[in-house]
Formats: sequence, structure tokens, C-alpha cells
Amino acid sequence: MDQVDLGAYFARIGFEQAGAVSPTLETLRRIQFCHACTIPFENLDVLLGRDIRLDMQSVQSKLIASKRGGYCFEQNGLLLYVLRAIGFDVTPHSARVRIAVTRDTTPPRTHLFCRVMLDGTPWLADVGVGGLTPTGPIRMDTDARQETPHEPRRVVRERGPHGEAFFHQVLLRTESGEAWHDVCEFTGEAMPEIDREVANWWTSTNPESKFRKNIMAALARENGTRHTLATREYTMRQGGTVLERIAVESLEQLLAILAQRFGLIVDGRTGTETALNFGIDG
Repeated sequence: MDQVDLGAYFARIGFEQAGAVSPTLETLRRIQFCHACTIPFENLDVLLGRDIRLDMQSVQSKLIASKRGGYCFEQNGLLLYVLRAIGFDVTPHSARVRIAVTRDTTPPRTHLFCRVMLDGTPWLADVGVGGLTPTGPIRMDTDARQETPHEPRRVVRERGPHGEAFFHQVLLRTESGEAWHDVCEFTGEAMPEIDREVANWWTSTNPESKFRKNIMAALARENGTRHTLATREYTMRQGGTVLERIAVESLEQLLAILAQRFGLIVDGRTGTETALNFGIDG
């Protein structure tokens, strides 16, 4: 497994192809959509005290063979391997996640996404931003509104207090009206392997990391819905409309939701109840 197994990956995400797969925009769109709607975002191994390994063999074993999910370094790391194997011109880039973060706060630079160049045009491909993961690539050279299978997006260029250029990927969320909200901030800086390893270590081991404090799971679906689990609450939305909300009141209920809504089978009887419980009685 020193090379990505494209056949196994395509089967995992339900990507059907006839013959060779070419590095085209249509291919990128289909792969990103299928991936985002199949492999869930989740942080369960962080809470269970397991190492998050980013080498190709480990990522393939977890996300493909074991049919688990992961967070950005695993999700977009796998996407990076896949796109390179197909022949795309792709570069890993770093970002700061700004979901529910005010502009006067500086979050850590602990997000990974892929920049794909197609015929001189840069595209943002990201399958690892939790419940706001874009389900289609986004052009990075325009600030125009862009439709994706789930929500409209924009990439807006701004300048900092000292004139430095930076970008925001933003989206339109209908539940709060026609307002744009930040998803992540980036400067266009590449994120080599050593930087991904350091950021992954901080994210998965620092007691102050949000991934150490909350149960997280998220998955988009082909019908336009989004499913999210935030510790003790499961929500299904379509656009800005909440279609279903469930309060999680027991470990058994939590494990059932993970299995039924996200396809995640977790052994809750191996001494890890406390790690997955977070005060849930059961």
C-alpha cells in the first residue's frame, strides 16, 4: 500500500468510471461530491486516544478498508494522494478554520485543503471541513458567487492591517438570511508534509483542541441534506431548514446514531465508554 489503490477508493465512494480516469474538472467535481457524501468527517479516534497517522498506508487502511472517516488531515490527505495518482496538478495548502469564530480571534493554522490547477485556473478542493465541507470545487481566482451541490460559496480576497493579502472561503447559509459567513482563511501558503504532521499532532493531542473536547461527525448526502453530530445532539438539515433534531441521552443511542446515520461502527464496550460518553448517562 505504498501507492494509493484507486480501484478501492472509487468503490468506497461509489465513483463509477468506464476506462481510464482523466484529470479534468468534471472528474474533480464528481470525486469531491462522491467523497463528501460517502466518507464521514469524524474525530472518534482522537477521543479514544488512538494515534492519527497520516502516511498513505494508514489513511487508506482507515478511510477505505475499515470504512471509517477522519478529519481534515486524513480526508484531504487521502484526496491529495488520489488526485496526484490520477494526474492532477495539486498542492496541499494550509488554512485557519473560522466557523463560528469572530474576526478579532486568530484560530490556529491547523486546516489542510487542496489547490488544484486546471488549464491555469486554481480550484479549491476540500473534503474535510465537517458539517460545512463543500461538495464541489470552488474557483480561487474570482470573488463571484459559485453554486455547489449544497450551498453557494465565494472566495473573497481581503487585506490585513499591514496590507498583507489573505483570502476567506465563505458560504451563504439561509438559516440566518442572505448573509455570508466565514468558513476558513488562507494566504495561499503550501503545507508540506512536516507542517501537516506538526499540526496534526497539536490537533489530536493538545487538551485545548476542540477535537479533544467534543464528539464530532458530519456527512453530506446526495439529496442535499447534511447530517451532523455535536456530542449530545444530532441534526439533519437541508439548506437552512432543520429537518430532524435528536438529543443524545445514552451511549447506546450515540452508537446507534453513529452507525445508522454515518455508517460508523464503534465498539463501545472496550473500556472506551468514558471517552465517548462526555457526561451521557447510559
